[in-house]
Amino acid sequence: MLVTLGGAEVLFTLKAPLPVILHIGMQGLAGYLVPAVMLLCGLLILFNPAQRLFYSILAVLASLASWVTSNLGGFVIGMLLGVVGACLTFGWLPDQPLRQGRQRRLERREARRAGV
Repeated sequence: MLVTLGGAEVLFTLKAPLPVILHIGMQGLAGYLVPAVMLLCGLLILFNPAQRLFYSILAVLASLASWVTSNLGGFVIGMLLGVVGACLTFGWLPDQPLRQGRQRRLERREARRAGV
């Protein structure tokens, strides 16, 4: 969700008035493409979590690229949202069974509580 919010924020800052915009010209296409990739990665992370590692790496690269292409990464806020969201996604594990050692410790703890 943070990656999506970061991409949306960077896209929103591209609509700022001309005196506020820092980068214009040849980088105009990249200024729209990079936050669109961030937005797309955020949505794909939400709807296709099986490929979260690839999307998180792509999202962190796009977030860092927004520093150069899109008003200093949406005035730093959008870039930070994207990087933090991508890092959290990289470490996120969807629901899965406990590992054997942890499952055994949990069962022993429950057996002690039931015996007491």
